[in-house]
Amino acid sequence: MQVTSVGHAGFHIQTKAGSILCDPWVNPAYFASWFPFPDNTGLDWDELGNCDYLYVSHLHKDHFDPENLSKHVSKDATVLLPDYPVPDLERELRALGFTKFIATDDSVKHRIGPDGIRSAEGALAPDELDIMIVALRAPADGPIGDSGLVVSDGETTVFNMNDARPVEMDVVTESFGHIDIHLLQYSGAIWYPMVYDIPAKTKTNFGKQKRQRGMDRARSYIEQVGATWVVPSAGPPVFLDDALRDLNDDHGDEGNIFPDQIVFLEQMRIHGNTGGLLMIPGSTVDLTGTQLLSLTHPIPDDDVEKIFSDKAAYIEAMAQRMKPVIEAEKATWAPAEGEPLLDPIRAKFEPIMKQSDLMCDGIGYPVGLVLGDETVVLDFPARAVRAPEEGERKFRYGFRIAPELVRTVLRDDEPDWVNTIFLSTRFEAWRIGGYNEYLYTFFKCLTDERIAYADGWFSEAHDDSASIELGGYEMQRRCPHLKADLSKFGVVDGNELTCNLHGWKWDLDSGRCKTSKGHELRTRKL
Repeated sequence: MQVTSVGHAGFHIQTKAGSILCDPWVNPAYFASWFPFPDNTGLDWDELGNCDYLYVSHLHKDHFDPENLSKHVSKDATVLLPDYPVPDLERELRALGFTKFIATDDSVKHRIGPDGIRSAEGALAPDELDIMIVALRAPADGPIGDSGLVVSDGETTVFNMNDARPVEMDVVTESFGHIDIHLLQYSGAIWYPMVYDIPAKTKTNFGKQKRQRGMDRARSYIEQVGATWVVPSAGPPVFLDDALRDLNDDHGDEGNIFPDQIVFLEQMRIHGNTGGLLMIPGSTVDLTGTQLLSLTHPIPDDDVEKIFSDKAAYIEAMAQRMKPVIEAEKATWAPAEGEPLLDPIRAKFEPIMKQSDLMCDGIGYPVGLVLGDETVVLDFPARAVRAPEEGERKFRYGFRIAPELVRTVLRDDEPDWVNTIFLSTRFEAWRIGGYNEYLYTFFKCLTDERIAYADGWFSEAHDDSASIELGGYEMQRRCPHLKADLSKFGVVDGNELTCNLHGWKWDLDSGRCKTSKGHELRTRKL
């Protein structure tokens, strides 16, 4: 098996039974804020796109690149489709011209060949592969879904986890046995804490915690999977616009949440794991089972090292090359000036609010949108969008967003402001109190179908009857947030529990969630 990095979370997997192209992202994402790092524009995308199978893990724009898929990926490719409750991913791919799909079942091992799913009995035929797609279905997972792909050709097994965060890993190893190579995210992909209006020292401290927590979580996954070889991938992006350049980890900022591959490989070595592999776009690893036959890069090894040792210069050169791309992208945005935004936001949001009692009640207070000279209030308790009332100037949660970004997502009828505005980091935010998961989930679910699913998901009762003992406390085994197994992801420090899957915290004496409203933990001191 040959595994070639095509940048960020993207890989080309060549097997004797055909090739699989995974998450081929090359064009800038999130209002031209994110670019793949290192640069992957020099790859032969037509050759990479001449594949037998296509796998797009989810609809985040650093995984789903419609321009690249449309121009360079063969429409004869068979799409390996995750088992999502809302069919947005399939709709988007069909709109690009893809017609062949293998609809997988969540966390079920399938045997596939040129004619689709086959019987899984006996040894693999030369034209067959065993695959599994682990589909995450919580509203917080990507834009209504995220996933990871396992592929075996009978000799070698690869687990491409990209930036998914599976709760159960046993299903992978129980179905496939030993994993030979594990591809996973280790770096940040969020706007917190950079965009928040908080003191610089506080922001640095929060950033340091998030940076380390992300790497700790990745190491936890590595330990659970137990693969022979590990490739840190799915990040970090690089920020090339002058207004965003400070977000790059190239100037000694200890609170930066975007550590690069070299940083994480060193973390692995510090903790006794020497199986890490550095890959850049165009790097290929050739392996049979656990045996690594070769690792080759598209440029000399010294030049690979220089990308990371002199990263600021590399980013500056890349920024100069991409300046026309950024300017062209900005030219497609809606104008900043225009009619007031109150009415179009009301038309977009109020019908969604009226369908989502549980989520509106979970948000629980008005949220302010400061859009240039105009302020719009999302009054979730009243299920209404309105102008500020007289004297209403302060909001518990608020966003300061350039009006051209809001006009653009409204013009384009975007169903997901998280996957457009928020991940761009081109905004400022403030809040009083903890993170409100209901609020950001609402911003992901701006269609009837999405909001109905999310509201129903939150309203379902989850079993928390199983218990574990950890750090001198008895507590429910499943995290109240997204049901991670706390025996694997829970870390106790004194009377505080951290679930390393998403970094949420609880006070173990009271069970109170310290990260967000609600989500109490059943716990007692032993």
